Amino acid sequence: MNIPFKIGSKTLRQVFFISITTTIWVMPGMAQTEKTAAEKYEEFRQKALGKYDSFRKKCNDEYVAFLRQAWQQFKMQPTLPKPKEEPIPPVVLPIEERERPIESRPIPFDNILPAPVITPQPQPIEPINVTPVPIKRLHSFVFFGTSLEVSLTLEEKFHLKSCEENAIADAWQILADGRFDGLLRECLSIREERNLCDWAYLLMLRELADSFLGKDTNEATLLAGFLYCQSGYKMRFARQGGHLCLLYSTLNYLYDRASWIIDGERFYAEDNTQGDIYVCKASYPRETALSLAIPKIPTLEEDLSEQRTRTSSQYPEIQVNITNNKNLIDFYATYPTSMYNDDFGTRWAFYANTPASEEIRQQLYPYLREAIQGVSQQEAGNRLLNWVQTGFEYAYDNEIWGEDRAFFPDESLFYPYCDCEDRSILFSRLVRDLMGLEVILLYYPGHLATAVCFTENVPGDYLIIKGKRYVVCDPTFINAPVGYTMDGMDNSTAHVILLE
Repeated sequence: MNIPFKIGSKTLRQVFFISITTTIWVMPGMAQTEKTAAEKYEEFRQKALGKYDSFRKKCNDEYVAFLRQAWQQFKMQPTLPKPKEEPIPPVVLPIEERERPIESRPIPFDNILPAPVITPQPQPIEPINVTPVPIKRLHSFVFFGTSLEVSLTLEEKFHLKSCEENAIADAWQILADGRFDGLLRECLSIREERNLCDWAYLLMLRELADSFLGKDTNEATLLAGFLYCQSGYKMRFARQGGHLCLLYSTLNYLYDRASWIIDGERFYAEDNTQGDIYVCKASYPRETALSLAIPKIPTLEEDLSEQRTRTSSQYPEIQVNITNNKNLIDFYATYPTSMYNDDFGTRWAFYANTPASEEIRQQLYPYLREAIQGVSQQEAGNRLLNWVQTGFEYAYDNEIWGEDRAFFPDESLFYPYCDCEDRSILFSRLVRDLMGLEVILLYYPGHLATAVCFTENVPGDYLIIKGKRYVVCDPTFINAPVGYTMDGMDNSTAHVILLE
């Protein structure tokens, strides 16, 4: 990862070119000398790095001073249980009714939930200066079936005498003296090269620290917290008895997770800590809360599942054999369900806005593209819709998982069963990727459907949102074509969930 250093408003690269034309003159009577471009570049670079090092050192010195102060006790907040609703069973439309004329009628809806905003990933407060050192022995660890390597030696292992204030502060001082800067740069490079979202990056740092210093040890927690903090993320350290805990902040409200309110912000335990804890309230400059968005799929080594066949009943020629990367499925299983802006309907937007994996794009998309090629948007929508309606077996989450659980698009293709929310998430992904059309989610109490903004004249039940016409498409109304609202749905209570 190439992070340019800056001097004022100029990067070092700009300063380098400026310095080529700069001549250094000496006093009259003395021999005139001119520094080489390389010498001047190195001079500027050292000054810039010294400035950055001084600022970062100042921040860490101040943080160490805060760590030494008395930590305050905080009570755990009541956990937020996942919403429980009576799920509405799928409805089957008789085949003969499928051919009846479709009326176009506007339908009401209750309110509109905006799409969650995706922000850039946090960065260190300043570029990390890494002084060239001899090549170290590489430390290997495995992250969701993916082998990763970083530069660490046995000499860099450390031991905490306790998790009291001064012991933590002394250890942080060692971590911040520069010896782990190379490791930090490597972690940030892995984040970029492997397309790790914030949640994946936090898990990766924990796996790295556990593999190097021992699983769930206080030393591993401290190292993971240090790397997480120095990467630009908002975190706090807490202790409970002799156990050190890492707390992270996110703008999402997580279901069924222990949390604590610190200076008006909610923090969650990175492990299973619960109850009252003592917390160091010290903040770090420019720290940023973790985002639960997954704008890119993590690049993980392949461990392919057994093949599963999905076939449309109305269009039997649409039959696709699919395998999934089990490493990605295992990662998705760790993802915390949450809501955004205090509206639980937003939880589905995070799943629906996650791209399909490259494995699915290569296996599934060519067949579906061929199936909808050369037909109208209405017919293309009907073909994709029926494939999702009839190619997947329906089951209730409570029966399979014991609780409500939404699926990412890849998960619906992997697991043998799925429900209305999973089908709507998958269908919304397919329409956006294969037809290039806008899609919204429609939430009714106990049910989730979609509506598509066709650019051709497509009849059926529709909503007008910001001047655009969205036609209802319900992946759980079996055999129903585009434009049909499932029987029993009260559109006056429907919530519109905007997607990217």
